[in-house]
Amino acid sequence: MPPIDTATNALILWALIGYGLGSIPFGLLLSRIMGLGNLRQIGSGNIGATNVLRTGSKKAAALTLLLDGGKGAVAVLLARVFAGEDAAQLAALAAFLGHCYPVWLGFKGGKGVATFLGLWLALAWPVGIACCLTWLVVAFVTRISSLSALAAAASSTLWLVFLGHGTTLFLGIALTLLVYWRHSANIARLKAGTEPRIGQKSS
Repeated sequence: MPPIDTATNALILWALIGYGLGSIPFGLLLSRIMGLGNLRQIGSGNIGATNVLRTGSKKAAALTLLLDGGKGAVAVLLARVFAGEDAAQLAALAAFLGHCYPVWLGFKGGKGVATFLGLWLALAWPVGIACCLTWLVVAFVTRISSLSALAAAASSTLWLVFLGHGTTLFLGIALTLLVYWRHSANIARLKAGTEPRIGQKSS
């Protein structure tokens, strides 16, 4: 069996680092540290910022949003500095998977929206800003977090082409499909008209 070359080793390393960073469950940790209870037993049971908001703590929700986005950005930026653009894209995908499927939580993590936005801000900041604005506009109009996330994810591939970042198009498509997969239950509730709005306590 031929030895693995240095470039491949670097990609594997940054994939592992990206996964490790992405798998840090900030929402769960902050809820416990701030005495908000077990997030798994609140609202949807999700570990993301939207469910943290259902604890009634806007501060905890905002911190979760920033940290979940930040871990995706940090994974990308570190990989880019030390190993180049291919490693940055791989670290981005791994960080997203780490958030959604963290080994520490039995591979039952969040839906990855904040991490998705954070990694795009680091990979291609104009695309990241466009996705964030898309999320904000849809959230303002509908007050439905999941619909905002789906719109931001769907628009990301269009922004990649329109803003001249086609080299990350395949990554963008993969991430969009993963976002939709993670929101399959939300999509069903949206169709049924039962999806809770932002800040609403869900059973």
